[in-house]
Amino acid sequence: MATSNPVLSDKALQTIRRTDVYGDVMTVDGAVNKVGFLLLIVLLTAYFSWSSFAAGTAGLWMAVGGIGGFIVAIVTVFKKEWSPITAPIYAGLEGLFLGALSAYMESMYGGIVFEAVSLTMLILFGLLFVYKTRIINVTDNFRLGVFAATFGIAGIYLLSFILGMFGVNFPYIHDSGLIGIGFSLFVVVIASLNLILDFDFIEKGADRALPKYMEWYGAFGLMVTLIWLYIEILRLLAKLRSSK
Repeated sequence: MATSNPVLSDKALQTIRRTDVYGDVMTVDGAVNKVGFLLLIVLLTAYFSWSSFAAGTAGLWMAVGGIGGFIVAIVTVFKKEWSPITAPIYAGLEGLFLGALSAYMESMYGGIVFEAVSLTMLILFGLLFVYKTRIINVTDNFRLGVFAATFGIAGIYLLSFILGMFGVNFPYIHDSGLIGIGFSLFVVVIASLNLILDFDFIEKGADRALPKYMEWYGAFGLMVTLIWLYIEILRLLAKLRSSK
């Protein structure tokens, strides 16, 4: 049940056994309900930080949400049994980050947020349909390909960040030229394919009768991918706007 999402990998399940289950177990419906709950939290806190943009405090909420969300995500990965508490906290913090980021992008490119949200939801439900109808089968080769591409992208972003600390710009990928747009489009595709692996994780986790708290962990992992996808769509749309 491998997935390129590091929070939903087979390694993350190595310490979880059926013998750990006492009482209720993970179900697909339970995980779906928790995804909806986390999305609601994201929307509420995003609205709050979006509203703070005019007051000039959006930068603060972006920093608090981004750094805090990263820390809580790391804690959740290593303490999966805490996910019923940490997953909602993560959603709230990421909502603060996304709301402030979205307000900033909207101030530069009017209408871009509506487009990004619409495309993200369209991709989410479209790929859910593709997964449920088995148009795309989650094979070992499929997992390996998405895994390699995801960590390749992570490596490029990490290298770009390190070079940026020394005043060196990573060429092309952040530009609004054909290479930059092509790179962002590729990242959006890979982020989208990660959703299929996340669906597969949740379904197979339910089949394995994992502990009930894994519904929260599965929902958390899906939110990580969904937030990544939204940010990458924002970047792609911004590049397309700038290239005109």
